[in-house]
Amino acid sequence: MKFLFDHNLSPHLARAIAALSLPHNHTVIALRERFPPSTKDADWLTELAKEGGWVVISQDRFKKGSLEKEAIRSSGLITFILKKGWSNHDGWEKAHRLVRWWPRIIQQAEGVTGGAAFYVPLQFQGKGKFEAVQI
Repeated sequence: MKFLFDHNLSPHLARAIAALSLPHNHTVIALRERFPPSTKDADWLTELAKEGGWVVISQDRFKKGSLEKEAIRSSGLITFILKKGWSNHDGWEKAHRLVRWWPRIIQQAEGVTGGAAFYVPLQFQGKGKFEAVQI
């Protein structure tokens, strides 16, 4: 699988998760490794949808406008959105929590056909449950 970390997440975090994912043959990159920072969400989402096989990790709520929402809906991409509480933590805490969630994110992404969006809670409890998102 191919995972792309949105601009609102550190590229350092993407590289750390990428290193941990190598033995499992998953690609993880930061958005800025593929697209300039000025690229609109609708544009890069459309491009990734054309390529296929991408999963997006973001803190963005994708509520900026109808074009952006429609791009997510029609993209067929699997999207994991870190819930609101994640933004209150520094890079180390985000890294710690995301590493805990990462196997479940992979498992969930592999079990989904077509597009879907999920909230990733800050706290990992039990087997790690996601909340489906209607965008």
